[in-house]
Amino acid sequence: MTISLLRTIQSPQDLKSLSTSDLSLLAEEIRRTIIDVLSINGGHLGSNLGIVELTLALHYVFGSPEDQFIFDVSHQTYTHKLLTGRQDKFHLIRKFKGLCGFSHPKESKHDHFYAGHAGTALSLALGVSKTRDLTGGTEHVIPILGDASLTCGLTLEALNNIPKDLSKMIVILNDNNMSISQNVGAITNILSRFLSNPTSNKIFNEIESLLSKIPNFGGFLAKQGHKVTESLKNLVSTAPFFEQFGLSYVGPVDGHDIGKLIDVLKALKNSNKPILLHVLTTKGKGMDAAIDNPTPYHGCRPFDKETGIFHAASAKPTFPQIFGRHILQMAQKDESLIAVTPAMPAGSCLEAFMKQFPDRCLDVGIAEGHAVTFCGGIAKNRKLKVVCSIYATFLQRALDNVFHDVCLQEIPVVFAIDRGGISAPDGSTHHGIYDMSFLQAMPNMVICQPRNGQLLKELLESSFTWKRPVAIRYPNMATEEENLPIKHRPLGTGEVLVEGSELLLVGLGHMSLVALTVQKKLQEHGIHATAIDPIFVKPLDSDLFLRLLSSHSHIVTIEEHSLQGGLGSALNSFILQNQFSSLQVLNLGIPDTYLEQGSHAEVVSEIGLAPDQICARILQEFSSLTPSLVGQS
Repeated sequence: MTISLLRTIQSPQDLKSLSTSDLSLLAEEIRRTIIDVLSINGGHLGSNLGIVELTLALHYVFGSPEDQFIFDVSHQTYTHKLLTGRQDKFHLIRKFKGLCGFSHPKESKHDHFYAGHAGTALSLALGVSKTRDLTGGTEHVIPILGDASLTCGLTLEALNNIPKDLSKMIVILNDNNMSISQNVGAITNILSRFLSNPTSNKIFNEIESLLSKIPNFGGFLAKQGHKVTESLKNLVSTAPFFEQFGLSYVGPVDGHDIGKLIDVLKALKNSNKPILLHVLTTKGKGMDAAIDNPTPYHGCRPFDKETGIFHAASAKPTFPQIFGRHILQMAQKDESLIAVTPAMPAGSCLEAFMKQFPDRCLDVGIAEGHAVTFCGGIAKNRKLKVVCSIYATFLQRALDNVFHDVCLQEIPVVFAIDRGGISAPDGSTHHGIYDMSFLQAMPNMVICQPRNGQLLKELLESSFTWKRPVAIRYPNMATEEENLPIKHRPLGTGEVLVEGSELLLVGLGHMSLVALTVQKKLQEHGIHATAIDPIFVKPLDSDLFLRLLSSHSHIVTIEEHSLQGGLGSALNSFILQNQFSSLQVLNLGIPDTYLEQGSHAEVVSEIGLAPDQICARILQEFSSLTPSLVGQS
């Protein structure tokens, strides 16, 4: 019978008594556990398999939570969770009422920040260090960055702000040569040249140390020698990249040699200068399929743990898949079509476009603000048709760029906003439920959402005829796709799906299909509602709504977006502006709270947006609709 070392670890303190060989055995048990659970749940596999030994070494040498580990993005914290008292719930990672797939301060005192977006760790760590130094603290602060984070503008801004005398700060560079897709950009090339020639640092440090020991003149010679070695470094490597930011470079260290990692971390533990420790890891270590195919195993769906083969997905295509396929077809017919994405060609299904037209499908790396402004620059002369393919939560990072560099300039960029809605298993950092709130404030911006794949294709085809900034938002869910002729969609035109009376159901996008289900359920109670899909939130179909609001007494809006600034808010404003003072209105959507992870059905049910719940709410709120409803709830 195999003895489980992992079950003996209830806190990081339990690691301290283990030998190096025990820690190596524990690392392999952790890998098996991660593979076992993710084969059922799905999740971030490759990055977590790669960081096992590094996480063990950090917890072995330092004292969490007093010493603070701040993980960039934090999708690689599964080992960290297993070591910090969350083993009993690990089988529920990314599940409803289970563990979040990212760091989560309400889960554990060992998680210090919510983190789901790249580039935040170094800035947060500098802030934590500043508080520590001002308040007399003694803890270590250790941000853990992926190599892709160094292509993120926020990380570069933080690098520019590192005090040269900052102590007890070790920046870990976990280098696996990948983000989600392959890293791109000039910074990546600079770093790869530097990181492939790290021995120069050791040589130059030894020269300076020897010079300083010469009696009487040692200090002077060392100072002059430092200038010489800096010049030599510029000739043979790009080591000064980090040194110019005040970081002392150490490495590279084999990220899977746990003994070596422990020795190095102990040696660096009490440095009075900020350190960058370069650690080489293999993304997907312990599973050949994940090593050989890092992109699909980054954030993976359930799979056979023996073969690595993914379980069959839905037979229906998803909105992103339809987008990726159709935008490629458009590009094949129109040489003026350009697509830009910030490091999400795989998630946004643009890989086929990028392979066929590499000059017209551009990945700019983890640089959301740049992606938007870059699109504005490309589209300025109106000779090219530009699509900015970006996740809804990532668009939040580029709010000012949307305003300042696209909308204010009146440039007709089309934003294909992926993951618009509940991103069920990823949790609070990834739900795309706020984008309409800030986009509605932009003058001249068009906001629309398709209910199915056919309408998505029609909106994409029609969007360039509107000659304005356009946001087409859609969720990452399976949908119907009819192979019908593409028809032009006039700007700001909605659709009546079912004609009824008294009660008007207004469902946005895929929620219009929920409205249809509710409409059928209400018929059982003698209510024959009208159901419409507005398609456009901005501009609303004023002619349609003026007609329907004049002939209905009760209105229900249904949306998978925050109630603050979504469809309901837009329609409420329209009602007030047009003085429909006698209408009774019920807005249903995401309440003013942060949503956790779970299946889509579970999260929707938690907030009362399932069809049965909506029907019950309508019967309760609008009990005066028909005499037959008196006393019902």
